[in-house]
Amino acid sequence: MEGGGSGNNSTPIIDKTRVLDVKPLRTLAPVFPSSSEAPSFASTSPFGPHSSGFAPFYPFSAPQATQATPDLNQHTHATPAAPLRSIRGTESSGDAFNGQAGCFDGSKGSAKRKTKSSLQKRARKSQDLDFTLSVDENNFVVGVSLSERDDGNGEVVHSIRMRFDALRRRLSQLEDAKESPVGIIRRADLKAGNILMTKQVRTNMRKRIGAVPGVEIGDIFFFRIEMCLLGLHAPSMAGIDYMSLRNDPEEEPLAVSIVSSGYYEDDAEDKDVLIYSGQGGAANKDKGATDQKLERGNLALERSLRRGNEVRVIRGMKDSVNQASKVYVYDGLYRVQESWVEKAKSGCNIFKYKLVRIPGQPDAFGVWKSIEKWKEGLSSRAGLILPDLTSGAESTAVSLVNDVDEEKGPAYFTYVSTVKYSKSFKLTQPAYGCNCRNACQPGNLNCSCIRKNEGNFPYTANGVLVCRAPMIHECGPTCPCFPNCKNRASQTGLKARLEVFKTKDRGWGLRSWDSFRAGTFICEYAGEVIEKVIQPGEEGDGGDYVFDTSCVYESFRWNYESGLVEEDSSIEAIEEPNVPSPLVISSKNVGNVARFMNHGCYPNVFWQPIMYEHNSESFIHIGFFATRHIPPMTELTYDYGKSCVGEAEADGGSTPRGRRKCLCGAPRCRGYFA
Repeated sequence: MEGGGSGNNSTPIIDKTRVLDVKPLRTLAPVFPSSSEAPSFASTSPFGPHSSGFAPFYPFSAPQATQATPDLNQHTHATPAAPLRSIRGTESSGDAFNGQAGCFDGSKGSAKRKTKSSLQKRARKSQDLDFTLSVDENNFVVGVSLSERDDGNGEVVHSIRMRFDALRRRLSQLEDAKESPVGIIRRADLKAGNILMTKQVRTNMRKRIGAVPGVEIGDIFFFRIEMCLLGLHAPSMAGIDYMSLRNDPEEEPLAVSIVSSGYYEDDAEDKDVLIYSGQGGAANKDKGATDQKLERGNLALERSLRRGNEVRVIRGMKDSVNQASKVYVYDGLYRVQESWVEKAKSGCNIFKYKLVRIPGQPDAFGVWKSIEKWKEGLSSRAGLILPDLTSGAESTAVSLVNDVDEEKGPAYFTYVSTVKYSKSFKLTQPAYGCNCRNACQPGNLNCSCIRKNEGNFPYTANGVLVCRAPMIHECGPTCPCFPNCKNRASQTGLKARLEVFKTKDRGWGLRSWDSFRAGTFICEYAGEVIEKVIQPGEEGDGGDYVFDTSCVYESFRWNYESGLVEEDSSIEAIEEPNVPSPLVISSKNVGNVARFMNHGCYPNVFWQPIMYEHNSESFIHIGFFATRHIPPMTELTYDYGKSCVGEAEADGGSTPRGRRKCLCGAPRCRGYFA
C-alpha cells in the first residue's frame, strides 16, 4: 500500500506476515506526565504481561525475550520514535524487496503489484517457513536483535553476508543436482534472500541519509539482494531509493542511494563524477518509450539537489572473471550538483542528474578504473619491477610491484605451479577414479568421485566451493572425464590477475587485480613436501616459507545452516580439515605465489585439503579459497595457525618464544603467529 490510504471500502485481504505500509503521524510524539502532575494511569509493555481480556498485537505477539517495562519519562536518546512501517522494513519508495522473489534486472522502474491470490500464497509459504530464532554456539548468530535490525554494525553485517552466501551456495548446489525444465531461470540468490527476509535476518532497516553502519566504502556485492539485506539500497529493482523526512509538512522525498548499472544511458566513466539518468519511460514488450515524469525517484533526486543531502552511490560493472554477471561496488557518498532534461536515443525526454563525489573518501570505483588502464598497458603501473615473475609457468601473468622503497624483488626461488612429492602417500586400499565419459554431473551418484564427497558435488556450476570439508575429493588424471570437468577446480591454474607487492611493514604480500566471490579458488600452496618443520630462528630461517597442517588453527563457521534449507539440523557437517598424516610443505627454494601470502588474524582466505588419485596413489594438495567477497587490490591473507612448539615460554614480552609478532592490524589481532 503506497501513501497510507485506499479508496476501496471492501474488506481487504491482509498479509499478516508484514506490517502495512501506512503513513505514521510523524510530527507527533507521546508526552507522559510525571507522577506529580497527573494521577497515575495504567500502562503495560507491548511484550506483556497483559491484563485479563487483553492480548498482545502483531508484531509483539511473536516470541520475545524477557523485556522490562521501560520508564516512559526516561529519555535515553534523542532519536524520534520510529514509525510503524520501520518495524518490518517496508520502504517508502514502494518497490523494496520484502522477502518475496522478483526479477532483478537493474532497471529503475517499480516492481509490479501482486494479486490477492499471490499474497495468500506468500502468507501460507511464510507460515510454513517460520521458526523461532535462537543462538548458534558456533560463530553464526542466528537471531538478529530488534535494535540490530534497525541499526547494524560491522559484525552484524559480516554475519549476514556470510550466512546469505553460504545459503545461496547450498541452494545452487541443490538446483544443479536437479533436472530443471527448459527455460526455467534458477535464482538461488532470490531464494536465499527470501528465506533470510522471512526470518528477519537483516539489518539497517531504518532508512537514513549518509553512511550505513557496518558497510565500508569499496565493499562489493554480486547480487542486489545482498544490498537489500544490509540496508545499503532497499529496492530490489529500482535504481533510486528515497525517503520522506520526518516532521516535514510537505513530506518531500529525498534520495538516499542510487545504483548505476548500465540499464539506462548513464555516463559513468569518471571516477568522481556520475551523470545519472532518471527512472521510468523505458520501452518494454507492452509499450514503447515515453517521456519520464518528475515523480518518485526523479522527484527525490530533484529535492536532494535543492537540499544538498548526501546520496550513497553503488556502481555496477561486468565481472572480469565471469562476464555473464555483474559486480556492484559501493563508491561512497555523492551530492547532486545539477539536473536537466534532454532527448534520449529513443527521442523521448529523460532527466539527467550530475552527482559529484564528496572529497576525502577512500578510493573505490577509482581503483577499478586504474586497473582497467593497467590491463591495457602495464607501463602505466607505478613501481612495476617484473610483468610476470612466473616466467610463463602460469597461464595468467603475475606482476611484481614495489612502490614503497627501492628493493628490487624477493630472494631467488624456483617457480612451480603445484606441490612436489618426494614420495607419495600410499592408499590403504586400491582406489580408482570415476567412470564418467564426459564431465561429471551433479546428482550422478554413479560417479565415484561424487560418492567420496558424500554424494554432493563440491562446487557450483561456476566453480565456487559450496562447503568446507575435512577433505575434498577431485577427479584426477586417472579419471576419464573431460579436463574441464567442474570437479577439477583446483587443477586449472590461476584465473585471476594476481600481483606480488611490497608492503610497508610486512615484507612482500599478495593481492589481485580482480575481485573474488566467497568460495572462489585462488591458488594452491606449491612447494616441496618435507618431513621436518624448521622453526623461526633456526639456520636458514626456513620457517618463513613453510605450510604445516599440524598447526593449531582458529576455528570458524563458513558452511550454511542446515535448518534454513529444511535439512536435519542435528547433523552438522564437519568443516575442520582432516589430513590423514601431517603434511609439511616448504616453499623457501621452490614455490608459487602462495608463498607471498601474509598471516592475518581476520583473514579473507582459508585453506582446504584436496585429494585426487593417480595410479592408485593419493596426492594431497592445499587449496586456498576466498572466505568472503574480496575487492580488487585487497591484500590476501590466511591464518598461519599456532605452532605446538614454544607455547609455554615467553621472551619477556607478550610474544611467546618461537613465535613472531603479528602486524596484520586487525581489530582483534592476537599479537603473534606461529
